Amino acid sequence: MLIGVNVPNFGPGTTPAVLRDWARTVEDLGFDLLMMSDHVVVTPDVAEQYPAPFYEPFTTLSWLAGVTERVVLGTTVLIAAYRHPLLVARMAANLADLSGGRFVLGVGVGWARQEFDALGVPFQRRGKLTDELVTTLRAAWQDEGYRAGSVPIWVGGHSDGAMRRAARLGDAWHPLRQTPDGWRESLARLKAVAVEENLPLPALAPRIMLRLTDQPLGERRLGEGTVEQVVADLHQLRADGAHAVVLDPFTSDPEETRHPEVAWQALAAVRKEFR
Repeated sequence: MLIGVNVPNFGPGTTPAVLRDWARTVEDLGFDLLMMSDHVVVTPDVAEQYPAPFYEPFTTLSWLAGVTERVVLGTTVLIAAYRHPLLVARMAANLADLSGGRFVLGVGVGWARQEFDALGVPFQRRGKLTDELVTTLRAAWQDEGYRAGSVPIWVGGHSDGAMRRAARLGDAWHPLRQTPDGWRESLARLKAVAVEENLPLPALAPRIMLRLTDQPLGERRLGEGTVEQVVADLHQLRADGAHAVVLDPFTSDPEETRHPEVAWQALAAVRKEFR
């Protein structure tokens, strides 16, 4: 099972130097994936959670490809409707080529209505636009001019529509920040969807929290609690057949980005106990 890290590419403490340090830390600790999120316009609804500066993922990951050697880079998740599908096809193919095949494209429908309005994209069509993007990508990458190879596509979300999209169009299903019970319920629904669609189960690639506590937690999300609880979560996800798990050390407060060493220490602690 691959273990990755969601690196904050936003917030008051985020600078090019910090992003470089994040990348080298993730790689030096032995993680397999380095991923980051996507917004184009920092509208008020976006800024409330992910304030400026917000580093665009394709640009930033292309730069980080040059300061890393082994770690796979990816988006968690690119908001599909924000860019023309052929532009995404070109950028993703180029990034995969420039990094030596070290790229995973995670896509999702998005949630920020004000950002959709600012970009002139109809919010109510975001699901259909996501389907069209993935279909267009796969068709474009058949053209030798893209040199895309096989860029894996992870489909984010845990709605029924997202699960059907993952089964029909994706290489992996990429749900975010679920509770243990929510994960089990969603996984059962995904299996049912795959049976209904007469399709194989997509690979499992959840993104979970990483928030360490001194005392065990009762009600919690996956990845929250003591080191022992988090490691137990990883073992359970591996037993459930997960192909990859992405740890997300950003909890909620943008001020956390001023102190990345706190997240690095938590990642090192989990990495030490889970090999």
